[in-house]
Amino acid sequence: MSSLASPRVLNIADLRAIARRRMPRVVFDYLDGGAEAEQTLRANEEAFAEIAFRPRGAVVVPDVKLAVDVVGQRLAVPFALAPVGSTRLFYRRGEVLVARAAAACGTAYALSTLAGTALEEVRAASTGPLFYQLYLVGGRDVASKAIVRAKEAGYAALMVTIDTPVSGMREKDFRNGIKQLLSNNPFAMLPYVGQFLSRPAWLWDFVLDGGMMKFPNVVLPDTGPMEYADVSVALEQAVVTWDDLGWIRELWGGPVIVKGILTADDARRAVDVGADALVVSNHGGRQLDGAPATARVLPEIVASVGKQIEVLVDGGIRRGADVVKALCLGARAVLVGRAYAYGLGAGGEAGVARALEILRSDVVRTMKLLGCADVADLDASLLDVPARRSP
Repeated sequence: MSSLASPRVLNIADLRAIARRRMPRVVFDYLDGGAEAEQTLRANEEAFAEIAFRPRGAVVVPDVKLAVDVVGQRLAVPFALAPVGSTRLFYRRGEVLVARAAAACGTAYALSTLAGTALEEVRAASTGPLFYQLYLVGGRDVASKAIVRAKEAGYAALMVTIDTPVSGMREKDFRNGIKQLLSNNPFAMLPYVGQFLSRPAWLWDFVLDGGMMKFPNVVLPDTGPMEYADVSVALEQAVVTWDDLGWIRELWGGPVIVKGILTADDARRAVDVGADALVVSNHGGRQLDGAPATARVLPEIVASVGKQIEVLVDGGIRRGADVVKALCLGARAVLVGRAYAYGLGAGGEAGVARALEILRSDVVRTMKLLGCADVADLDASLLDVPARRSP
């Protein structure tokens, strides 16, 4: 942990730099990259950077209250951990390590359908709240069995992602030879294997973790857990429609979060189908390039649904100040994805813990400098927001 402590690691960018040095290019770029020209990926961060604070001076704030309630779960901080697929590629037993670090921070972790660890094992490793993120990979019957497993294991909410009718065009993955590396054809793989050999520490961990993982939460009839392969075809066969929310809610029987909302119309639709919360999200800039930055559309969506549904947001969160800005714009809480994944890639559980502590400390410091003692009191009066424009 000492190598990840201050002063070497002061912010999320420092963790990103360490993760980049530790992981093979194809793995780091899978985590770090976005779709096509990466306009939306950049816009997410830029939108937060363009928002200015309007602090209240001469205010003493000795203590700051950070706790929020999300779908009935009390979180000690106003951020939770977003679903990120394939985290076992970043660090051995990745999902288990993330779940433990989230619990230690007092917050929730959303486990991806495309995780490399069985949802029951992740649940057993965590003392905190867990959400299960759902793709309909493998079809309705396969997804239904995963829903039942998550329910029986004690997951607190189901997070249904609606923005992946096809996989985004992530050009870096193709340039790094991801298809060839997954082909099991030695001649096709050969030009790209040097990426792994150049990162021997990562490669050793990868081998100790069993090599190329499967997806144990997607259990296919006759063949068992889905093999790790190009998931674009699987996603095209797993499109979620608004009609699906009916049977999903009925089978699940608990809180449902709809992830991937970018318009007021879709936000109202989420209310109509009975969702308990929604996530304003463009999938971290990994799906439709040119989609708007989430910070830009968040106020419109909050205004469109009022208090009918809890509104969360992700995309571009790299500092605690970004978390505070999102809360001022009306979000109940924030989901962080790359921020903790960089920590995982940099140093496993200690890296995730360091990422969460950085964000927590940033939030506390920012609120004290704003003159605000409680996240419940954050509002748009504390911001100077530029007029909306294209991403």
